[in-house]
Amino acid sequence: MRDIEIRGDMIRLGQFLKLADVMESGGESKELVLDGEVTVNGEVDTRRGRQLHKGDVVRVLGQVLRVA
Repeated sequence: MRDIEIRGDMIRLGQFLKLADVMESGGESKELVLDGEVTVNGEVDTRRGRQLHKGDVVRVLGQVLRVA
């Protein structure tokens, strides 16, 4: 599990994926999310604008990322 530090208390899922350098562009992140390839706290979420808070766990492309 890799911790990704954010500023503030909340970050949107699309922004988080970009911050974590999972994808090279926002468009690629959007496709992954819409295709159901991303889980948040164990549940598939297809909303790029999903609000993440510290402690949330995101799984994508075999990576496990925690909002820190």
